[in-house]
Amino acid sequence: HPTLPCNVLKFKSTTIMLDCGLDMTSTLNFLPLPLVQSPRLSSLPGWSLKDGNAFLDKTELIDLSTVDVILISNYHCMMALPYITEHTGFTGTVYATEPTVQIGRLLMEELVNFIERVPKAQSASLWKNKDIQRLLPSPLKDAVEVSTWRRCYTMQEVNSALSKIQLVGYSQKIELFGAVQVTPLSSGYALGSSNWIIQSHYEKVSYVSGSSLLTTHPQPMDQASLKNSDVLVLTGLTQIPTANPDGMVGEFCSNLALTVRNGGNVLVPCYPSGVIYDLLECLYQYIDSAGLSSVPLYFISPVANSSLEFSQIFAEWLCHNKQSKVYLPEPPFPHAELIQTNKLKHYPSIHGDFSNDFRQPCVVFTGHPSLRFGDVVHFMELWGKSSLNTVIFTEPDFSYLEALAPYQPLAMKCIYCPIDTRLNFIQVSKLLKEVQPLHVVCPEQYTQPPPAQSHRMDLMIDCQPPAMSYRRAEVLALPFKRRYEKIEIMPEPPPRPAQPTSGKKRKRVSDDVPDCKVLKPLLSGSIPVEQFVQTLEKHGFSDIKVEDTAKGHIVLLQEAETLIQIEEDSTHIICDNDEMLRVRLRDLVLKFLQKF
Repeated sequence: HPTLPCNVLKFKSTTIMLDCGLDMTSTLNFLPLPLVQSPRLSSLPGWSLKDGNAFLDKTELIDLSTVDVILISNYHCMMALPYITEHTGFTGTVYATEPTVQIGRLLMEELVNFIERVPKAQSASLWKNKDIQRLLPSPLKDAVEVSTWRRCYTMQEVNSALSKIQLVGYSQKIELFGAVQVTPLSSGYALGSSNWIIQSHYEKVSYVSGSSLLTTHPQPMDQASLKNSDVLVLTGLTQIPTANPDGMVGEFCSNLALTVRNGGNVLVPCYPSGVIYDLLECLYQYIDSAGLSSVPLYFISPVANSSLEFSQIFAEWLCHNKQSKVYLPEPPFPHAELIQTNKLKHYPSIHGDFSNDFRQPCVVFTGHPSLRFGDVVHFMELWGKSSLNTVIFTEPDFSYLEALAPYQPLAMKCIYCPIDTRLNFIQVSKLLKEVQPLHVVCPEQYTQPPPAQSHRMDLMIDCQPPAMSYRRAEVLALPFKRRYEKIEIMPEPPPRPAQPTSGKKRKRVSDDVPDCKVLKPLLSGSIPVEQFVQTLEKHGFSDIKVEDTAKGHIVLLQEAETLIQIEEDSTHIICDNDEMLRVRLRDLVLKFLQKF
């Protein structure tokens, strides 16, 4: 998922994970979790089963204990962090800015709260058996690696994961083992969002993920520091390149006003941070001129209060216009005034105070955008039967038609106004011409037009030389030209100190010369494929298939569902969720190589 990336960069003997996004679109395969028992949802066909809180698709392509560092670019790209820090051998350091950590905590806390407050009476996992899965209807029968899907983490795991993060500021230089220096730069997309510079003495890699050139509430994007890059890794572009964010905001306001004037209610499924700040700011300017000042705005989330407060206190991470308000002093965001005048009210859930204050017509901002859990499920059930009401989708992460599927037939109006301020392809072309990296690396999706618009050649990255693309689980060699390397030559160990001749007792210095660390042996040689296959068969592997590729060979162990890619200068064992099997195959490979 290019907007929720997770890439691993091996650079100068350092292994760096770039983001750990959590793709939650698999939740659309499951039934909603209602706060109040819903006879209608309960009576729907049971194909979707009971595992409504399992959604992590995780593949063990690498040994996570070898990852030295994780760099986080924004709070949407850290949602899988507890799975990595708490359930693998990862012992490295995580770097992120303070707003990223604090708002990421809010997103995780909301997610855990939504799942845990609707406990399941029973759990089902037999459907993950491949023989049963293929009998299920689409899309479940086509889902990849459902055996690796995981239940949602707990708050204890969230707190433990976040305690491992080291906070950094923009332009702060962090040394990694004396070999590499990493630096976060403002990306302009969200509060605290970062692009990263990863450089050695003579090479420079730029990681650009989730960036924006539009003038919204965060600090503007730092483009100048991206210049002179040997390689620029580009991910996290807009998911809706044909939609103009300003036009979508205007459409949002006009549809909201039209619904409320006709006596209907408006439901906005959203995350508790990010675009909601901009929507509230637009409504602040719009509601008086549209004659809607008496219509209440409700923001319902377990973390609503924290989110609104955090947005006001991270002044140094805001754009210059909002920073200057802090020194007047004024609140940087106008939603503070909406709260003071009781036009905007926030609640942790639909229970308690909200039930007493609730009046219609109104506008409700609540989660989750997937419509599968959270207070939004209750409002879809409550308002779905009336054509006066409208649900407006502003988050582009989920297909709104799939999100609505369990609620059909639906009388309420559905408006799709996706607002995504990340870079589009025109802005990317302009950025690349300005910063001029020697090479661009990006997901394969960005190097070809969208399948539904195959004639739109403008909806792809166009640069010279052509971008290097990668697919999921693909290993890519970056085109570095190593001309120089900085080394330090240490003097010989000092000679042993002479023994004292006088009779006085002195403290003796140890005569032992410190031992040097034993270096890992280097490997050389080639792997003869036929002999390797015979060795595999001797060790009990069957159903082996060999395919020739442009770079070498692929040995497919069909029964074990494992790939071994043998190339001229590297061998990769791709083995999901079976570390013992991976180590066993590694040892068989090593038998054909010489150590020196």
